[in-house]
Amino acid sequence: MAKFDPAGLLLPHVAAMEAYTPIVPFEVLSRQLGRAPGQIVKLDANENPNGPAPAVREALAAYPFLHIYPDPEQRELRAALAEYAGTTGGPPTGGPISAPGGPPSSVTADHILPGHGADELIDLLCRLTVGPGDAIIDCPPTFGMYSFDAGLAGATVVRVPRRADFSVDVAGIEAACRAERPPKLLFLTSPNNPDGSLLPPSVLAQLLQLPVLVVVDEAYIEFAGLEHSVASWVPEHDNLVVLRTFSKWAGIAGLRLGYGIFPDWLMPVLWKAKQPYNVSVAAAVAGLASLRHRAGIQPTIDALVRERERLEAELGRIPFLQPYPSRANFVLCRVTGRDAAVLKAQLAAQGILVRHYAKAGLENCIRVSAGRPEQTDALLAALARI
Repeated sequence: MAKFDPAGLLLPHVAAMEAYTPIVPFEVLSRQLGRAPGQIVKLDANENPNGPAPAVREALAAYPFLHIYPDPEQRELRAALAEYAGTTGGPPTGGPISAPGGPPSSVTADHILPGHGADELIDLLCRLTVGPGDAIIDCPPTFGMYSFDAGLAGATVVRVPRRADFSVDVAGIEAACRAERPPKLLFLTSPNNPDGSLLPPSVLAQLLQLPVLVVVDEAYIEFAGLEHSVASWVPEHDNLVVLRTFSKWAGIAGLRLGYGIFPDWLMPVLWKAKQPYNVSVAAAVAGLASLRHRAGIQPTIDALVRERERLEAELGRIPFLQPYPSRANFVLCRVTGRDAAVLKAQLAAQGILVRHYAKAGLENCIRVSAGRPEQTDALLAALARI
């Protein structure tokens, strides 16, 4: 009888994968830097430094049924999300958005599936649609989970790099779709991470003519303004999915809550395949409270936008930094005349954390999240000392 070989249990494509590199947890960073959490300015993960609204904390503290399994269909949350997905954002009185040449949004709860963060929905889409022999289109530099989850499913990742200004290469995508076996999924991010550029509606309209399921990730759309969302397009397009998250605008990244707006034909398959209790009670309670009190949260979103604008202006005055225009809650900078990795380390030594990149299209770059005014002050003072 053959000896048990643990490695033989693994699928070959999984065994050969490179691991995704997440941000180091805050408490670990505190120990590594030898600084108390209050002495660290964390601007490396695009988190909302204000955290959840007071009403969200109160709702979590008051919820009496933590010992009961959550609603597997998230009915109340989906109803609230349907109203939110069809508004212009900000206060609850916002009106519907129309697709180009189309009627007002008809997004309903039947189009919406919440997830354990938008990451779960990216993974679910890949597992439902692609496997060995299939392909997706990725447009780097962008969020790394698209290629990671496609690889986990055994699919090939066809990379169509963005142009130097981070705009999407439409001709390159169209060429990829002319393959003998066309890719099944196209992932796009608007605003894009890590540069913060928006996907023009005319470009999306052109790409929706292709025989591919287009997934638009709107994780940062609240900072650009919901008038730039394409969620209302979904009911009119069988090949469009829009993903969103509560992590950024609502400040509950640690609770992991996202959602997708999906075409009618895909929803029954998603319901069949998702984990029954994929959204925790705490996440659902926090999400509902955030939606109910979003008029009170809007000032913190506006404040982060002001800090992003301030960052763009102030970082542009530093001789060795070249910031890119952004519509998200972060600013990407090309570092010139010095090593970006060294710059990151110099800032970390002063308790300032930023994201460093050294990959294709992002050579010698750092990304800085918008924080509170005093955090921007600390960053600028640290850069002046360097």
